[in-house]
Amino acid sequence: MVRISHILAADDDALTALNRLLPQLSSTAKVLEIADLQEIVSADTTLFLAYVDEVAVGTLSLIFYRTPSGLRSRIEDVVVDRSARGHGLGRALTRAAVDAARMRGARSIDLTSRPSRVAANELYKSEGFQLRESASYRLSL
Repeated sequence: MVRISHILAADDDALTALNRLLPQLSSTAKVLEIADLQEIVSADTTLFLAYVDEVAVGTLSLIFYRTPSGLRSRIEDVVVDRSARGHGLGRALTRAAVDAARMRGARSIDLTSRPSRVAANELYKSEGFQLRESASYRLSL
């Protein structure tokens, strides 16, 4: 059974789950400490974990930020464990994020996804996300 949970407090179980999933998200991500997780859950970030049979197998971060034009949100750091892909967990996480953004009154949700992530891009399109004609830039600090 799939369960999506909103992480409200930093605890060892959530920390262990995130540290197990992080290498599948980024080869350069550093191991999180409990203080890092506390900072995440204390910020205006909604952190979700997806569980199958009480084992955390996916995560998504929904970030809220206010601009002069209103409350916005952004999906970041989505990963589903390789062993659990293809079973609707990405969709369940995305729907939880959309529901949370609607409940908070966000005007929109933005996300980026590499073109090579074909399944993820198809998922986002099927959930109503529209490809924007925009360049994405990054300045690494």
